[in-house]
Amino acid sequence: MRVAAGQFIVTSEWRENAQTAVSLMQAAAEQHADLLVLPEALLARSDSDPDMSVKSAQPLDGGFMQHLKAQSSRDTLTTLLTIHTPSTEGRACNTLVALRGGEVIAHYHKLHLYDAFAIQESKRVDAGNALPPLIEVAGFQVGLMTCYDLRFPDMALALALQGAEILALPAAWVRGPHKEHHWATLLAARALDTTCYIVASGECGTRNIGQSRIVDPLGVTLAGASIEPQLIMSDLRRDDLTRIRQQLPVLQNRRFALPQLT
Repeated sequence: MRVAAGQFIVTSEWRENAQTAVSLMQAAAEQHADLLVLPEALLARSDSDPDMSVKSAQPLDGGFMQHLKAQSSRDTLTTLLTIHTPSTEGRACNTLVALRGGEVIAHYHKLHLYDAFAIQESKRVDAGNALPPLIEVAGFQVGLMTCYDLRFPDMALALALQGAEILALPAAWVRGPHKEHHWATLLAARALDTTCYIVASGECGTRNIGQSRIVDPLGVTLAGASIEPQLIMSDLRRDDLTRIRQQLPVLQNRRFALPQLT
């Protein structure tokens, strides 16, 4: 299975961001990728207005998604990304969308909102209340997560126990002291916790770190991006996943049950 992660700088114009996303979809399809992960909150962003993503919220049948659906109908990719979708007045959900064949095949409202490091995502965003579904891509089971979800190992483990073999993570990882170290460490840790591959895409630019990564189940980076717009790719092999899970059977050796999410 070939996977890709594409990162770019989200602008304040949703049409420009949609065209950039379409261009990355086209490039990934041309290189025969099965799965493409794009960053978080792709509708609009501005350094001068931290609420622009919410103010620009669109429904899943809005103009932004129509552009991406049109491209999706012309390729065989499964494409993952997040946009803000309207909820109650003046508020939105941070919604992860899975596209294939020109249709939304799954979506997930972000569970863990980024109320940390002097940022309060919950001020304008409503949290989800359910684990996302697994989706099947090229014979692999893919679990869905969004950005700050990465800091919660019980979520990654819950997805793995449901059968996830790949964890896909759109993100907009905010810059700050040691934040690049946190990102790299947590990606490797979640891979080792779950013996899953991880495909993580990070928005880049003045606010966020970029540094998209594809990580194997032993926490080794197979492909990584820098801080510039970039498309990275790697081939994932079932034989490698099976071998690693036989050598490191943490999913079978665990002694404690997770509480049920309600």
